[in-house]
Amino acid sequence: MSDFDLYYWPVPFRGQFLRGILAFAGKTWNEHDSDEIADLMGKSPGDQPVPFMGPPVLIDRENDFAIAQMPAIALYLGEKLDLLPATPEGRAASIKVVNDANDVIDELTIDGGREMWDEEEWQEFLPRLERWMAIWEATGRAHGLGDGEGYLLGGDEAGLADVVTAVLWSTMAERFGQIASLLERAAPRVSALVGRMGQRPALARLASDAKERYGEAYCGGEIEKSLRKVAC
Repeated sequence: MSDFDLYYWPVPFRGQFLRGILAFAGKTWNEHDSDEIADLMGKSPGDQPVPFMGPPVLIDRENDFAIAQMPAIALYLGEKLDLLPATPEGRAASIKVVNDANDVIDELTIDGGREMWDEEEWQEFLPRLERWMAIWEATGRAHGLGDGEGYLLGGDEAGLADVVTAVLWSTMAERFGQIASLLERAAPRVSALVGRMGQRPALARLASDAKERYGEAYCGGEIEKSLRKVAC
């Protein structure tokens, strides 16, 4: 039996952070298909495993505990799987990275498709995306991240912040050429960290599985179609 149940759509996007954390920690999980997700969303809040509006939802079978919202799930897994620093400052910095990553993908998809991208709006957005990359780079440099060594928040081992960073930028860079080029230029040390993390067997397998399962899909729908027109 799997360690966890994960409810998320069959695309990488927000759910890939959680898949990455679970894979990195060597855990197993069962994914539920779109019909099962829709059925769970259709239940009244009192009949759901945790009251929620939309996925992701994670159920920890060992503890019979359910939680929704990507940052909250990441925090839970970070605590449970010992992927967070020992200090309150380090844990707060880690969750700040998770929330920043959540903000980046919201901005990249214009709040989940509230509008579609056109070339003019994309060009106006690129400096902001570059600033996000600079934020990651400054964070890493402040904690001793080097060109070929180190971790985003320092320390001797990769943790939650490194997994989330790797999933965020590698998933985008593998699918959108402009973003890959911009990351290498704007955040070279983070780009190198992402590459090193991606070589770890668990994350390499996850990326390969994602390509096999989802192809080039990122977030799906019309917003992805508009994003591909401007960012590839």
